[in-house]
Amino acid sequence: MANLGEYKRRWRTAAAAGTVAAVLVMGTVPAMAAGPGHGVARSDRGLDKEALRAALAGLPDENVTGGLIRMSGADGRWTGTAGPSVPAADAHFRIGSVTKIFTSTVLLQLAAEGRLALDDTVQELMPGLLPAGYYPVTVGQLLSHTSGLQIMTCATEDMSPREAVDASLACGEPTEPGRATRYNGINYFIAGLIIEQVTGHDYGSEVRARILAPLRLRDTYVPALDDWSIPEPYTRGLVAVPGSGGLKDVSVQNPYGWAEGGMISNAPDLARFFTALYRGRLLPPAQQKDLFRMPAAASGDTQFSYGGLQRTEFPDGTVVWGKSGHVPGYTSGVFATRDLRRVLVYALNPTDRSPELPYVLRIAGAAFDVPVPATAG
Repeated sequence: MANLGEYKRRWRTAAAAGTVAAVLVMGTVPAMAAGPGHGVARSDRGLDKEALRAALAGLPDENVTGGLIRMSGADGRWTGTAGPSVPAADAHFRIGSVTKIFTSTVLLQLAAEGRLALDDTVQELMPGLLPAGYYPVTVGQLLSHTSGLQIMTCATEDMSPREAVDASLACGEPTEPGRATRYNGINYFIAGLIIEQVTGHDYGSEVRARILAPLRLRDTYVPALDDWSIPEPYTRGLVAVPGSGGLKDVSVQNPYGWAEGGMISNAPDLARFFTALYRGRLLPPAQQKDLFRMPAAASGDTQFSYGGLQRTEFPDGTVVWGKSGHVPGYTSGVFATRDLRRVLVYALNPTDRSPELPYVLRIAGAAFDVPVPATAG
């Protein structure tokens, strides 16, 4: 029987090879690409609640044991759940890489305070972290995934954040920063280490003091690295056991992702956080621009802003900004139009038997009233 570490290693290896990028990152799906647009919804006629219900219809099935959708914004509110793995609309779940937006927000706040700049290099802020001879890598390049650093294929979940970075840097060679976008967890492990270096406080304390407490996000937290628990009520992560027809409960798992993917939250808190962030409640004007500012020269089908946000354009021109995340048993995301007419939070419990991309696409199409590729089924 496979253990949790084996599931996680399989996902890391697949991600490095690019085989799951479309599942983990919405913007890489067919016919959805970065382009011009202002991030407004196609219409203001209100939510299509029947379409939202239909997006969850059929759950549970062999690929997804449950899901939830929360819509908010000027166009209306709607919440729905489906499947036995989701006990309540406000249940906790592991948010995976959505954590990165909390991390980038703290770094942008530190930039606003003059304690660092997006053009500062890792070598300046953390001497000795990157091996001698590496290209200078800036904070902005970390946040936008244009650092060129190695993918984290050699890190294991029993390592500390610093050990995970060191192990990753010992595998392979970096590429020149700023040339291409390559989604990579090492960028945000280093970002978390920079937060601790600059502030003198641990990463979780800074997230609590700067974001969670001011916004009263009582159901969101950074677990201690030895805290595998998840508070009730929570959605159950169930993954298929290879070579067997059974499912393994992985709800209790190592939060090794830390500043790049270790946080726990729920849908109401995530909607509140992203709404406050987009409204400028957490950042002054200069850093608010950086939140949405895209690297000018980097290539790649999917690109990220200097605030770590992914910009996604649908075939009809509707543009949304946000972030998705995945850990074994959990896939989630928060996406919104810039004008906050529509804010989507979704969470699914995939079994890993088949990619959950079609489910995510159905949700996105219903949430933003847009056409989606045929792969949505």
